[in-house]
Amino acid sequence: MSRKGTLLRGAAVLAAAGALIGLTASPAAAKPHHDRHDEPLVIAHRGASGYLPEHTLEAYALAVELGADVIEPDLVLTKDGELLARHEPVLDETTDVASHPEFADRRTTKLVDGRPVTGFFADDFTLAELKTLRAEERLPDLRPASAAHDGEFQLVTYDEVLDYVDTLDERVITYPEMKHPSYYEDKGMSIEDALADLLEERKLDRKRSPVWVQSFEYESLLDIAERVDNRIGLNIDGQGPISDADLDEYADTLDTVSLNKNRIFPRAADGSISEPTDIVERAHDRGLDVHVWTFRAENSFLPANLREGDDPAAWGDIEAEFELFYDLGVDAVFSDFPDLAVAARDC
Repeated sequence: MSRKGTLLRGAAVLAAAGALIGLTASPAAAKPHHDRHDEPLVIAHRGASGYLPEHTLEAYALAVELGADVIEPDLVLTKDGELLARHEPVLDETTDVASHPEFADRRTTKLVDGRPVTGFFADDFTLAELKTLRAEERLPDLRPASAAHDGEFQLVTYDEVLDYVDTLDERVITYPEMKHPSYYEDKGMSIEDALADLLEERKLDRKRSPVWVQSFEYESLLDIAERVDNRIGLNIDGQGPISDADLDEYADTLDTVSLNKNRIFPRAADGSISEPTDIVERAHDRGLDVHVWTFRAENSFLPANLREGDDPAAWGDIEAEFELFYDLGVDAVFSDFPDLAVAARDC
């Protein structure tokens, strides 16, 4: 059992991607707070997913070229237990699986987080079968330049992402998110064991390893922390306060809370950004890092008072949004556009 696992249970290869593509938009008092950085880190959300289809090796490589400190692979399990980099177990929105007649009979309905979801699920395919698919842009109407690359890029495993990172001269952190652990538990599979096995095999299961682990499921994090000693963060969605009691528990068992932006700057009734909460200060006082998600340039995703024009795909004043969060002292930001996050941080 890792040192953190004991505590937890006691307490409860590519060339520069810029040469591969042309972009139409310019990628321009408890314990002391641990491992503070002089400046916030930039986490490439699903790679440079504002520019290329998400969770592809090409999107991760572009993120590194654009200055990301961290790349974030979401992980799901294949039928044969491999860790595939996809945002959801269902493949329909981000691959060309529906155009493969040989897989037509794989379409099914399953419960994910208690809700019925119909589609093609990664855990019904072997890795060899998944390698015949190609990635597609999830938001083609907002990101047509990325959608122009539909069909070009393979799906990749986390092992392949780590192989790529090993080729880099600079230190780049990977921040895998275990997606829907309870879904796999219900099927007799363990995404926690699959990730722990891989990290142990690659000797990346240590506290100072350039691998952080995250999930929306707290119990899943407690489970994997019994086997690995990596930095661990809980993703918290929604809007509203987080109690001192919850923060105390997280400080005893985690390294990071990773928050929806609305937990820090809530949206007013008209969709505009409002005054910040004190969550960053309270988390820091307990020794927790604070990561924030997700920063996207398109008007569709920005607060109403930072949008520019009426086109949902047009870019608004994302620089102003970054500055609001940077000024509060957050430790890292997730962005589909890592270059914009770096530019706002370094200006």
